Amino acid sequence: MARSGKRITRVTTKAGDAGTTTLADGSKVSKTHPLMHAIGDVDELNSLVGLLVTELTDAHALREPMGQLQQELFDVGAHLATVGAVGCPDAAWLEALVAELNEALPPLTEFVIPGGSRSAALAHVCRTACRRAERSLWALVSTADETSGDYTDAARYTNRLSDLLFVMARSLNREGAAGEPQWRGSKGEPSDIA
Repeated sequence: MARSGKRITRVTTKAGDAGTTTLADGSKVSKTHPLMHAIGDVDELNSLVGLLVTELTDAHALREPMGQLQQELFDVGAHLATVGAVGCPDAAWLEALVAELNEALPPLTEFVIPGGSRSAALAHVCRTACRRAERSLWALVSTADETSGDYTDAARYTNRLSDLLFVMARSLNREGAAGEPQWRGSKGEPSDIA
């Protein structure tokens, strides 16, 4: 989709003061519509990924992929705001990066507790925000009708992304001296959950 020459010239428009918002296709929806929840959750996720990126040095191997991810999360938002007129990014590269990072990690023997290094903790925050965005997208898919777009690809994209953010948190903890916190139960013993 070619970019229009339009640019935002005013930030305060007061157009949403009645509780509706205008989508990129010109249609109006309630600010409480499931589509707006999904758009907001994807936007929040992108902001949190931006915070995580500030923790990575310019030379860090994950800095470039995270920059690409932020561009693609904006594309996901455009996919939603245009009711599917803008395509959803392909998640194949996310799967490939998950496999690459996971290859260098030891097998999981216990549940991971979010924490360790600051960057790993932020990756976990991004992961949980991503899971919320995914839930919003699946809720949108389940309420879709013939007048709305199909957002299944966006929901699947966030599912793959949450996998990446989990493996990324583990990788970041392996790089640091903090180690990887694991669940030991409230009594300090690993659980018997099979």
